[in-house]
Amino acid sequence: MKGYPGVSTAKKQNGELYYRSSMTIKGKHISLGSYDTKMAAGRAYEEAGEIIKDRKYELEDYDGSFSLSFEKFVILLNYRNTGIMFKTPIYLQTGFFYYYFTPDKWLIFDREDMFFYAEHKIQVRGGYYFICDYGSQYNILSRYGIKNYAKKGIDYIFANHNEDDYRYENIKIINEYAGVTEVQDGVKKQYECVIHIRGNYLVGRYDDAITAAIAYNKAVDILAAKGIHKRYTKNYIKALSPENYRSIYDNVAVSGKISEYTT
Repeated sequence: MKGYPGVSTAKKQNGELYYRSSMTIKGKHISLGSYDTKMAAGRAYEEAGEIIKDRKYELEDYDGSFSLSFEKFVILLNYRNTGIMFKTPIYLQTGFFYYYFTPDKWLIFDREDMFFYAEHKIQVRGGYYFICDYGSQYNILSRYGIKNYAKKGIDYIFANHNEDDYRYENIKIINEYAGVTEVQDGVKKQYECVIHIRGNYLVGRYDDAITAAIAYNKAVDILAAKGIHKRYTKNYIKALSPENYRSIYDNVAVSGKISEYTT
């Protein structure tokens, strides 16, 4: 567009005109965003040039006066500093990277997750971080083997107490199975199984987590036979053969409060 390099016009479905800003660096086309005015689009182009060519800005320089979105700002800075262009606001460091949402909010990930989050944009809702893949939404904690029912501080913890640090060494799974919690009975470690009906009911205490997890599954089946069809998530025990699972299932004891429960 004359007088506004890098700016082109486009129309919305309702016929309303808007402006796209983009630039090409080393043969790579970079979209800088869409804007309501050509002046804002032109300013975005100028800012991108100042980031890439003049090396004028760093992360801490971003504020509300920029036409560029913060996401594009991060993408361009990372490209300038590393030569790698991502579609998401990743900022590489040695051995790890930041994924930025705002200048004051970011998550930390291991470098091995880089290409996954380069292709999957993280979204936030109600304090939970999730990505969309093949039409479904997934909590990012699922990448660490943490189930949807898991509770922070009970079923998993952030070892360094930084809840924005998603590096693998920092996320520790305490309880792998639904309804199962590790407890200390004097000097002996046991695994307590609890199921929620109308309030919590103790299914039993067991010497290992797998037996407790199977006891939970058995309690779910007993309740289902009584017509109680709540949305319980059964435990999948991948370490056992079907025969071994059935043997434990048949022999594991379940509290009489479960067996005798009536609605």
